[in-house]
Amino acid sequence: MQSYDYVIVGAGSAGCVLAARLTEDPDVTVLLLEAGGRNDGVLVRMPAGVGTLLKDKNASNWGFYTEPEPHLDNRRLWWPRGKGLGGSSSINGMVYTRGHPQDYDEWRQMGLPGWSFDDVLPYFRRLEGHHRGDSELHGGSGPLTISAGESDSPFHDALIKAGEQAGYPVTDDFNGAQQEGFGRYDLTIADGKRWSTAAAYLRPVLSRRNLTCLTGARTTRIRIEQGRATGVDYVLDKGQRAETAIAAREVLLCAGAVQSPHILQLSGIGDPDRLTAAGVGVVHALPGVGENLQDHLDVVMNWRSRGLRTAHALTKGLGMIGVGLNYALRGKGPGRGQFLEAGAFISSREGLSRPDVQIHGVLAIMQDHGRTNAKADGFTLHLCQLRPESRGRIGLRSADPFADPTIFANYLATPEDRRVMRDCVKIGRDVAKQAALEPYRAEELSPGDAVQSDDEIDAWVRRKAETIYHPVGTCRMGAEGDALAVVDATLAVRGLKGLRVIDASVMPTLIGSNTNAPTIMIAEHAADMLRGTRLARAG
Repeated sequence: MQSYDYVIVGAGSAGCVLAARLTEDPDVTVLLLEAGGRNDGVLVRMPAGVGTLLKDKNASNWGFYTEPEPHLDNRRLWWPRGKGLGGSSSINGMVYTRGHPQDYDEWRQMGLPGWSFDDVLPYFRRLEGHHRGDSELHGGSGPLTISAGESDSPFHDALIKAGEQAGYPVTDDFNGAQQEGFGRYDLTIADGKRWSTAAAYLRPVLSRRNLTCLTGARTTRIRIEQGRATGVDYVLDKGQRAETAIAAREVLLCAGAVQSPHILQLSGIGDPDRLTAAGVGVVHALPGVGENLQDHLDVVMNWRSRGLRTAHALTKGLGMIGVGLNYALRGKGPGRGQFLEAGAFISSREGLSRPDVQIHGVLAIMQDHGRTNAKADGFTLHLCQLRPESRGRIGLRSADPFADPTIFANYLATPEDRRVMRDCVKIGRDVAKQAALEPYRAEELSPGDAVQSDDEIDAWVRRKAETIYHPVGTCRMGAEGDALAVVDATLAVRGLKGLRVIDASVMPTLIGSNTNAPTIMIAEHAADMLRGTRLARAG
């Protein structure tokens, strides 16, 4: 057994941040355990590789499936999750959005001090190396490079203009003073390279003598002794060699919204009835572990295009090889982008204080997470509901630490969720029919002309809706007296010492945007909590 001050489980979006920040103190020793590999291949580095990384189970993607979803025709939905250094920041769409300020103020109103927007904005600013430079709302010198898109396609501006023609606002900065409207996305791309947390935070510090990073190290259990987390058990060599690491100060669980609750449950921490049913002995009763699962459900609408050079035109035939070689050898060409540079945050109805629908506009025909190859040029509008009422859970399939967890998202369990998704289809059609997109729009491919009535739209949503990869909430923060809270406002696991959860699973409610930026912010904030420091509040 070796001893470290901190043992971090998971080198994903949060774990890389913590490893870098905590080892800034040369007297602090850190062990970072990652079940996957180094994620240093060209498909990870090349932004255009995202389509390949997301569609299959591979070295960078755990490739989970949900349980049959009762409100989606009992389909088992594909759930990509990042594996290897950088975690999901190494396979995501590289869209950088922070969410609406009210999202964080809501957390503070739930009795969680230190999590209002004014509290967390300084941590967003600290992490950002933003192309706009340093300002009241952005950081200009942080490790995470945030760039503007490079595409010269007319599609992106046409989409923004079409949104304006449909009666929606236009915004210059989704992360600025006004989130609502159509506009251009900020991207976590640095000079044509995906800028994951592994690239931004971890790789520059791997040579530190006080940091040990092990890949291919799968955590099987957190050790609990007399109410304290004392270390972790993990395996190397594809499960052939068992090891134990001791944490003199704390174990920091950063395995994500799916695997953090799964590891807790495997360790005997969770709902006693569920643990017993799976054959796991109860070490610490904490019924909220794995509950409160929230995710953004997404409808994918496609149109055939004309007069646009889309991903299909660039990669058909031998074009894909050409794109890859041009990127690998020269760092040039369409491989530098991910075909998604414009979109929107809008309201599905009047009277809302913040947007409840997000749009991602893609210069490609996307179907089934890219598993179905496009046979023509076209564009896609992804529309997702930002604030679902439905709640699901993550559970144990068995006591086997190598068995996948059970994922029950429980999508569309409420009438409001079904209403918003139905309206998403109508909004997408309304935007696409506007004059700005007329020169580029041909026929609607999906849902298609046969789907018109509310009942027909609802049936199509049940057949086709999918995740857009934003699960959170399964180890949620809660105030004192909240029986289902897993961690407190300091991210410490309730009723235990020496154990914190630091990743997207601690979000009590789902942020109304892509979730990678908020997860990195949570880790920056947690690093200061562990060091006993705090950035001054904004405002």
